[in-house]
This record gives sequence, structure tokens and C-alpha cells, in this order.
Amino acid sequence: MPTSLNPRSQTSAVVLTSTGSAAQVAQACPFGVYTGSELFLSGASLQVNYVYKKLGGDVVDIELTPSNVYAAYEEAVLEYSYIVNLHQGKNVLSSILGSQTGTFDHRGNRTSGPTSASLQYPRFSLGYSRRVGDGAAAAGGYGGTFPQYSASFKTVTGQQDYDLQKIIKNASDSGNDDNGDPVPYAGKVGKKRVLITKVFYKSPRAMWRFFGYYGGIGVVGNMSTYGQFADDSTFEIIPTWQNKLQAIMYEDSIFTRTSHYSYEIIDNKLRLFPTPSAYGFDDFNDRMWVKFYVDMEPYQTGSYDVGVEGVNNLNTVPFDNVPYANINSMGKQWIRKYALALCKEMLGQIRGKFTTMPIPGESVTLNHAELLGQAKEEQADLKDKLREMLKETEYPALAKQDQELTDAASNVLKVTPLPIFVG
Repeated sequence: MPTSLNPRSQTSAVVLTSTGSAAQVAQACPFGVYTGSELFLSGASLQVNYVYKKLGGDVVDIELTPSNVYAAYEEAVLEYSYIVNLHQGKNVLSSILGSQTGTFDHRGNRTSGPTSASLQYPRFSLGYSRRVGDGAAAAGGYGGTFPQYSASFKTVTGQQDYDLQKIIKNASDSGNDDNGDPVPYAGKVGKKRVLITKVFYKSPRAMWRFFGYYGGIGVVGNMSTYGQFADDSTFEIIPTWQNKLQAIMYEDSIFTRTSHYSYEIIDNKLRLFPTPSAYGFDDFNDRMWVKFYVDMEPYQTGSYDVGVEGVNNLNTVPFDNVPYANINSMGKQWIRKYALALCKEMLGQIRGKFTTMPIPGESVTLNHAELLGQAKEEQADLKDKLREMLKETEYPALAKQDQELTDAASNVLKVTPLPIFVG
């Protein structure tokens, strides 16, 4: 039996013991998250003796029951699991957005979904950046995950303005364009907005040959400063920037000098310049083409994209509580210290019920305020150190460390003599 101060307090003090059965530990844990683990039950039982020694139980009475210590130990493990999972969740969220989530019971244990996700290293895919890029590519007409369509219509002699939204919607509703040909976007538009990404407003004629980009007969379209013929026919050695300039200007040249029209488009209303005319010939009206995609509902799932129904934030990441068996020695030591700080807090709360205790001839002032202060400080310090350590091991930080190590090794090799091979 532990010794007590003399004179002994007249109140009823409970002195911690160092033993506890597995059933007693399991019964005392409020959440029961880890009570199925024999390793946890053993660790919680041993924590009693640790707390007893650290709080001076050999000298003074400790007004805590073993059940208090068991509950504190469970809370410490849950807090450790929370901080570690939060760290890993931040690490992988971008790469797992849209992937399968899970369901969890009232204890936070996973009941369905990917198993052991918190212990796995996901493929690093720049997931969120890729999804943003897909959206930007679709808006710019360069691909992306949105289906791209093309539509066409005949120009009308004397008509300058054309409502592309109406033209495309009518074709979508009927399934055929104004030429009677079936369209691939039948039934896709409805009340949704179409987003025009490109207008093909050229209509080449026979005269294009004389004003073409690489035409050898006429010099109007030749952007080379070395003669009337194309560079590939004269075998001229020209600077690289010349070819780059030609490549950049090629498409613009086609869509301006060789086109019969220019245009402006506002709110899917297309205006052609000049006003289409029949040029004196019957039924000579041009056919105009546009490229577009249909504005999809934000939560609509495409045929190959089920991501909108998966992980959307840290709350839906399919992480279980970290299994106790997978916590290493470093983690278990953190848990012991944090559980001790929790016990100090509980002891301070208990002793704070009475500021002083009467004894024969005088009174004794209890140290509840000191215990509470120490407990709060120790808890905050332990959590800060754990978060700091985890932050240093985030994936971007590890990549930076690898870079620094590579640079250091490279600097060493710069002053290291290379071996001489004699052949």
C-alpha cells in the first residue's frame, strides 16, 4: 500500500492501483473504439502504474480511479489518431477527390468502403489540378472531360445575325440539322446553355490557291522575306523564329485572308461580316460550322466520370481510426504522455471542488490550479510538437528535402576527382 501524508486528510481518498483486468478496462472506456484490441487493453492497464508513479502516488494520495486512467488513455489514442489522419488527409486529398468514400458508425469506425485506406499510400496524381485543367481545356475548346460537338447551318441571303443557341437546340430536339442529317447531340441540350468554342467561318474557293499560305504562284500569302516561293521549295536557311512566326500566323491567315467572312459572337448570337449574299447565283449560300459543348450540371455524372459521387472533402475521406497495433513506439510514447496530462487535468478538476481541506488544527491548500495549468500546457505542447513533426513530413516537404539532398550531393561531386580509366 502506498504511504500517505501525516496527518492524513479526513476526506475519503481513492488511491490508484496498478492492476486492472481486460474486462475492467473495456468497461471503463466511454467509446469502446479500441476495446477489441488486446494490445490496447494491456497498454491502458499499464498506464495506471505509470500515472501513479508520475503523480507521486508513493507519497501522496491520488484522487483518481483506474477507470479515470483507462478513459484518459482511450482519449489519448483517439487524439493521436485524429491528428495523424488529419495530416494524411491533407496529404492525399487532391489525389483522391472523387474516389470511393465510405460510411461510418457512431464510433467513427468504417462500416463500408475501401479497407485500410488510412494505412495506404495513394497514387500521386495531381488530381485537383488535373480536374481544373480539364475544365479549362473544355472552355478553351482543347478537349477536357466535356464531350465536344460540332453543328452546322446554312447562311441566309441578306441575314446577318444567327441565334446559335436556338439553332443547336432545335437540332437537338428534332435529332436532325436543317439539312436533314442526324446530329450526335440529339436530346443533349434541352434547357441547358451551349458554350461555343470555335467558329469555322472560312469557305475556300478556287482562288484560294493564289492567296494561300505556301502558294508558289502568288506572293500575297507568302510571309517569307526571302522571295516569292515557300521556304521548303527554295531550300533557304532561315532563322528558327521565322518558322515559329509562320506557324503562329498560319491559322490566323486561313481564317482571315482566305475567308469570305469575319464575325463577332455575343451571348451565342453570331453576327457575320459581310451580310451573306448569293453572289448572283441561286442556292449558293455557305454552310457555317461551329464547335461547342453543352454546359453540364455540376453534379451530373458522365459516362466515364463517377468522381462527383466520391470524396469531396476531408470529412468523406475513408479513414478509420488508426489501428492500435499499427502505432509504433514513438506514437505510443506520445499517447502515454498525453494520457498523463489528461489525468492531471482530471485530478485538478477533482481537487478544485474544494480549495482547502480541513485537518485537525489547521487546513491544507490543494494544488488544483497548478495541476490544471500544467495539464493544459502539456497537452498543447504535445499536440504542437506532433503537428510540427507531421508538417515536416508532408509530401511537398519531403520533396523539398530530396531536392536539398540531391543538390548537396551534386556539390560534393563537383569537387570530387573522377576516376581515371586506362584502356
